[in-house]
Amino acid sequence: MPVRRDLALIDALAMVAPGMPLRDGLDRILQGSRGALIVVGDGPEVLAICSGGFLLDAEFSPQRLSELAKMDGAIILAADASRIARANVHLVPNPNVPTSETGTRHRTAERVARSIHVPVISVSEDMSVIAVYHGTTKHPLELTTRLLTRANQALQTLERYKNRLDAVSGSLSALEVEDLVTVRDVVTVLQRTEMVRRIAEEIHGVILELGTDGRLIRLQLEELLGGVENDRRLVIKDYFHADQGWHLADAMEGLADLSTEDLLDLKSVTAVLHLSGNEAELDAGLQPKGFRLLNKIPRLPEAIVERIVGRFGTLPKMLRATVDDLDEVEGVGESRARAIQEGLSRLAESSVLDRYG
Repeated sequence: MPVRRDLALIDALAMVAPGMPLRDGLDRILQGSRGALIVVGDGPEVLAICSGGFLLDAEFSPQRLSELAKMDGAIILAADASRIARANVHLVPNPNVPTSETGTRHRTAERVARSIHVPVISVSEDMSVIAVYHGTTKHPLELTTRLLTRANQALQTLERYKNRLDAVSGSLSALEVEDLVTVRDVVTVLQRTEMVRRIAEEIHGVILELGTDGRLIRLQLEELLGGVENDRRLVIKDYFHADQGWHLADAMEGLADLSTEDLLDLKSVTAVLHLSGNEAELDAGLQPKGFRLLNKIPRLPEAIVERIVGRFGTLPKMLRATVDDLDEVEGVGESRARAIQEGLSRLAESSVLDRYG
């Protein structure tokens, strides 16, 4: 299965991203050549492992955090890092909790994170490294320059994959118009779409760590990803076969849960989708319902799309429909029926021209 970050870890990384007050405080600690152990959360489960220290309940500021780090004990913050609850605290987690760390501060950080599932931040005085622990995960924070390099390389990869996706998606549209679609064509588009989505997911993680420094990367990503997620949903909706125990959400989740190795195998991708044809044969013919093509017609409500598909069943029948046939669908009307027919004709013509022109 693909690796997915825990939502709580994502929230923790967002709090320590560049531009956030907590990150400013952590950077000040590093600049002062000091170390620190910080627990983000002051609930009963945290207080139960606290011994000694000072009760502060003071408003958070980077300067205060830096000054309090001069003491040896841990610093306890509120769950949203808006207040400093305690300082110079001795933490006593369960000593039987396993840890792979060697330093006292880092062993304590990992044991606390594993024991009570709150974000714990360690600042290494010797190595000048900030690490976020949550549950069983340790995430060292990288330098902004290194993160930007990773993000730009990933964007270049994403652009190449997106260009390939556009090509196979355009080819599928032409084949749909000509009623020549096979299982292979559909699965290839879904495979490419999922690849693009996973690369984008990785870039999202880097953007999260970049904080305010990731604004331009975010804009580039949004431009490259425009419509990809919706197209993925519509392609599956066009071809999968729903039944009582299998729905659109199940098909999308099954695709997302494939390992990288399985995603590269067309038959493995086919196996997780309930298509309306012979799944065992990649060259078996399929007929689209028409959701994807209808969604390319401007100002056509989704409810109307559902009714049109319900009325005609397949895209080939829809393409042969007259204005009067379309007008019979509830909520369409003569003017919209004409617009739909003209829109489908233009899309059909442009798809074939793009493929053979």
